[in-house]
Amino acid sequence: MDPLRAICLELGFFTRAHARDAGYDDRAITREHRAGRWRRMRRGYYTFPDLWDDVGDEQRHLLRCRAVVDALGDKVALSHVSACVALGVEVWGVDLERVHVTRLDGAAGRIEGDVVHHEGLVTDDEVVDAGGLRVLTPARCVLEAGSSSSPEAALVVLNSALNRSVCTMSEIGNQFDLMAHWPRTRHLHVPVRMADGRAESVGESRGLWLFWVEHLPAPVLQYEVRVDGELLGRTDYAWPKLRGLGEFDGRQKYGRLLTPGQDPGEVVFREKRREDRLREATGSWMIRLVWSDLDHPARTAQRLRRLIADAG
Repeated sequence: MDPLRAICLELGFFTRAHARDAGYDDRAITREHRAGRWRRMRRGYYTFPDLWDDVGDEQRHLLRCRAVVDALGDKVALSHVSACVALGVEVWGVDLERVHVTRLDGAAGRIEGDVVHHEGLVTDDEVVDAGGLRVLTPARCVLEAGSSSSPEAALVVLNSALNRSVCTMSEIGNQFDLMAHWPRTRHLHVPVRMADGRAESVGESRGLWLFWVEHLPAPVLQYEVRVDGELLGRTDYAWPKLRGLGEFDGRQKYGRLLTPGQDPGEVVFREKRREDRLREATGSWMIRLVWSDLDHPARTAQRLRRLIADAG
């Protein structure tokens, strides 16, 4: 195996120094980059195009994080959205082009190329390990990430952190009390009150935000439908008093349900049968949301209001 590829598979990148050690001079490094055989992640840091293209935006951001931490050393810890990505928290609606770090050496905050340097008081017990990377404590990071994004995006981050047991609601509440008067945190009051770890995906969290913004009844999450004690199924949302059930269908949902060699159409048919059984057993209506529904909240809310009115 190419030694640079081996380094890249281990570290997530290789550096100009690694390339020189492998026998490439500066002209050869420039030639490999310009020819497209190497991809420059940031100044002095490279990967291979196939390794870069095969991963999503969050994984690419994590690779950039590793390169930045390698360059800056123990002067910084990942924070804000970058720490969230390192901790495995799902993010949505946030800019992943720059890596966010908080200075541990007292240096001033600034934007420098692809890195946002934040300044702030950090105690020793506020720096933890996440897969070999220094990050600030999870509760602080999810709130900082939320403070620089929309309330909807903040709810997504908070719910994911709770769902994945990255931090607890108590930790978020205590941290928010400390940060309540920090700049750009005013809009977090509602997301923090709404945060619920039972929301299992970005789409489910965005659905909750849609219901709140459109003044619709808040649903019960992960609702179990039982008949004579037998579990027939579970829905993402439910409005038991209104005889309503709801699901969010991101495309990845069916992918998770597929077994090797299984036809996607078979999974869709099985899901439709499951939905029919749940409606018949409960006498409920069902709303099924997809990504485009979340992007048109007023139109989606009108659909839901119609279902509620017809059931009444």
